[in-house]
Amino acid sequence: MSTVRTTIRPADLAEAAAALADTRGAVLIRGAGTAADWAGRPADPELLLDTTGLTGVLAHNPADMTVEVRAGTPLRTLNAELAEHGQRVALDAARVADGATVGGLIATADSGPAALAYGSMRDLVIGAVVVLADGTVARTGGHVIKNVAGYDLAKLVHGAHGTLALIAEVVLRLHPLPAASATVRLPCALPDAGAAAANVLASPLDPAALEWCGGALLARLEGGAAALDARASRLVELLGPGAGRLDDAAADAAWAAHAATVSRPPERATVLRVGARPSRLPGLLERLADVPGAGGVTAGLATGIGTVTLPADPAVVAEAHRAVHEAGGTSALRSRPAAGADLPAWGPAPSALAVLRAVHDELDPDGRLGGGRFSPWWKE
Repeated sequence: MSTVRTTIRPADLAEAAAALADTRGAVLIRGAGTAADWAGRPADPELLLDTTGLTGVLAHNPADMTVEVRAGTPLRTLNAELAEHGQRVALDAARVADGATVGGLIATADSGPAALAYGSMRDLVIGAVVVLADGTVARTGGHVIKNVAGYDLAKLVHGAHGTLALIAEVVLRLHPLPAASATVRLPCALPDAGAAAANVLASPLDPAALEWCGGALLARLEGGAAALDARASRLVELLGPGAGRLDDAAADAAWAAHAATVSRPPERATVLRVGARPSRLPGLLERLADVPGAGGVTAGLATGIGTVTLPADPAVVAEAHRAVHEAGGTSALRSRPAAGADLPAWGPAPSALAVLRAVHDELDPDGRLGGGRFSPWWKE
């Protein structure tokens, strides 16, 4: 992005709606900027709509385990407030520690290891207020301000990268903070991790996260302190020789290393996010990791979501997209170097592209929002 004619930082829903209703031309919606280099490179906008002024809790109902919050609120800030009530938004995406906002996490469909137990933001959002490109305010999951052709807007904007609407306010489902957690580590190769993970999932141990990273399978358990030691011991026994429970400091370091692998590639490298059938994911990631210059790999062996660090070479990234597509998976760029050749953000267009385009044209007929994010699938 090289040229922005106007920047507006609304402080509430009314100002956000006015910002879109009273302007014309291309718009880029940006929150904390922690995913600014994800997906397709955005076209130069005439208006940068900064959501970081849309902050604060609007309503918290501890008994109902819900919270209504403005979408520009950093999730880490929201969770710090909810922790006083023993509650949380159970999303542990790597970007949360960097200040990622609630709206930004929804717009990018980001998730973390805890998605195994709690799902992604798509599962945690139970209502939303959005502003369409013409300034129309629409609500889903509650009192209807304007019914937009029956669309479930909260689901549509998940993963839309700001191309359908501005997310202004969100109602989220909460979960209790766990009384305790334990992480068991098993050093193993990625193919062996798949079999080990299957054994864990077939047991009654109910892991909260199950990821392979840095040459080892990491299994996190959560629950009451009284039963956790026994569950962790059973998990170590199930995983067999080499498995061991990490102390709290080592566990924190292991999960921090996972987050760094996902979100902080070396210079002149990029991270590709891969989604595939869990049984196919280890082999697919191993194939991608064999590329010369490839680096860190993470594999959600139950969620089917993984990442691989690749050289920032357009040909290499395009071939990786093709390989994922051939395996029946999906892939998306989740970082790119600031300089150098542009990288293909997406793999081959999905079969439902015409439907996606039709929804886009219905909600943003003038193509104002997020131009370039889904290039080359379509041109705004």
